[in-house]
Amino acid sequence: MTGVAPQSAVDPSSAGFQKNAARYQELLATLRERMAVAMAGGGDALMRRHIERGKLPARERIELLLDVGSPFLEISPLAAWGLYGGGVPAAGAVAGIGLVEGQHCMVIANDATVKGGSFFKETVRKHIRAQDIALQNRLPVLYLVDCGGAYLPQQDEVFPDWGHFGTTFYNQCRMSAEGLPQISAVFGGCTAGGAYIPALSDEAIIVQGTGRIHLGGPPIVKAAINEVIDGESLGGAAMHTRVSGVTDYLAADEREALAKMRQIVRHLNMPKHGSAEPPRAARPPRFDAAEIPGIVGADLKQPYDVREVLMRLVDDSELQEFKPEYGATLVCASAHIHGRPVGILANNGVLFSESSVKGAHFIELCNQRGLPLLFLQNITGFMVGSEAERGGIAKHSAKLVYAMATARVPRLTVLIGGSYGAGNYGMCGRGFAPHFLFSWPSSRIATMSPEVATTVLTDLKRASLKGPGAEHEIDDLARETTEQFTRQSDPYYATARLWDDGIIEPAQTRDVLGLCLQVIAQGTPRATGPSPVFRM
Repeated sequence: MTGVAPQSAVDPSSAGFQKNAARYQELLATLRERMAVAMAGGGDALMRRHIERGKLPARERIELLLDVGSPFLEISPLAAWGLYGGGVPAAGAVAGIGLVEGQHCMVIANDATVKGGSFFKETVRKHIRAQDIALQNRLPVLYLVDCGGAYLPQQDEVFPDWGHFGTTFYNQCRMSAEGLPQISAVFGGCTAGGAYIPALSDEAIIVQGTGRIHLGGPPIVKAAINEVIDGESLGGAAMHTRVSGVTDYLAADEREALAKMRQIVRHLNMPKHGSAEPPRAARPPRFDAAEIPGIVGADLKQPYDVREVLMRLVDDSELQEFKPEYGATLVCASAHIHGRPVGILANNGVLFSESSVKGAHFIELCNQRGLPLLFLQNITGFMVGSEAERGGIAKHSAKLVYAMATARVPRLTVLIGGSYGAGNYGMCGRGFAPHFLFSWPSSRIATMSPEVATTVLTDLKRASLKGPGAEHEIDDLARETTEQFTRQSDPYYATARLWDDGIIEPAQTRDVLGLCLQVIAQGTPRATGPSPVFRM
């Protein structure tokens, strides 16, 4: 499409477009309502009590910490959505990337209005995911600590294993050793495991009057050694700053603590990640991203040309498409987003052998040229059937999986539609550790669609059942399977369990990707060495 003005075949006035747009608006309304609930923390009553104690809400702390007017790329804001009776919004923590003194930093803030800032299993996963992003992109980590430690009723799910609470401390040690600063500000009680967040930090600030750190609180001390002591004497701010030396700076209030954290970041002497100007000036798309819902709709069975989506995401709607006449069910194209180059692989149907090999070849080119990869998933999987098998679909699909998994450039993924079976793998699903992965509210993710799963399982059951009552049992299985796969493929089911980094609106996607590309611009060295796969 380069060299000529891009053309769109979309008619926003058509009945089909209007129907799609109206249905998608319902999805967006649901997303916005649920985001508002998650951002409200523990609710009005607990928030009032929190503020009456002289403490700021977690999100207000982050706002004061970040550079004025700078964006904040929040990670997994709907973690734990729908779990625990809705009692752990955002998994009790806020995490994301923002600018502090011009430096991109990962910020992890406990929300004490949610179960006292205790760590549920989803909280641990969110905390570790934020640390993984920081490590992968070479970001300092700023911990705004107000933490009650592990949620004890879940001790077997948050304490003993890899990927549990201990891994958060392992990550702190590892990142500090690799020169990635770990800085804490303590705003409330840090008990048991929570005490290690500031203790393992390179520098720690504590707020007078509200900040406390102790491995065991007064009740545990009394039970263990029969010592009676109050919380302030045991682990208060003055004691830890002037006596134990666990913390390095004493702040009179939270605002002073946040100002001190900014001052520390100012003197880190680190390269400013993403501060380099993009290779070329950003240009807005020629077509409005607000039209994307009318293009894709909410019905995953409804086909559309993914190029129409791309032309509303990339600079000047300009795509340099690779092999446009071959393997047409996978669109491969070079483009720019906010002035930064990217190689795009986007589904336009089921993946055949031709599209798989084409994708592997394109990934090889992006490796050679140092282009980050962007995968837009809307995929039922790789082609099945005797003709596909005889044509080597297993071998050719494996080429795409291998090329993607061994790519030496950063990878970003957005689930814009279905993400089913091995198609999820070939298009860089969560299991292949993309740098960032986001979903649209119309997306679905599962081993297969509810319709296919129901057909497969009922056919297997029918083959093994005979006699009276068989059809009734098969009908029950069909109903149960459809319900299970429909519920478990829902994007909110996925994001609650941190299978993505958040659900975003289609119209926000360009800016979200632009922020991600800016963050990774200096975090990953240019790929070098021989290509790991053969060309066609």
